[in-house]
Amino acid sequence: MDTPNTDQPSSPFDGTFPSLQDCPAAKRALDYYLKPGVSPAQTEHRFFEVNHSISAEEALVHACDLLRCAAATAHESANQLDGSSRDLAFSVVHMIDLVKVMLDRSLDGYPTR
Repeated sequence: MDTPNTDQPSSPFDGTFPSLQDCPAAKRALDYYLKPGVSPAQTEHRFFEVNHSISAEEALVHACDLLRCAAATAHESANQLDGSSRDLAFSVVHMIDLVKVMLDRSLDGYPTR
């Protein structure tokens, strides 16, 4: 017994598409994917800018100095605290000291002048 197949459309396929030339959504999609950026890329504004002419060794030395200052500040702050707050502040001192040791070690690879 033949039963009609309901999965197939009852009318033949219409191969014509309506024009998308005046469709705003199609225009936005094509502009997004095909046109180069019209506006210039936004530059990130930074409060501090690293001098690009500084050598890697000078940057590492400066980073070590900054870490030394941060460790001194955290140590003094920890001395004014009690309990778990003091422990947290001293853990910051400990982490700063670890980073400073790593930076000092990386500076060991640079030739002395």
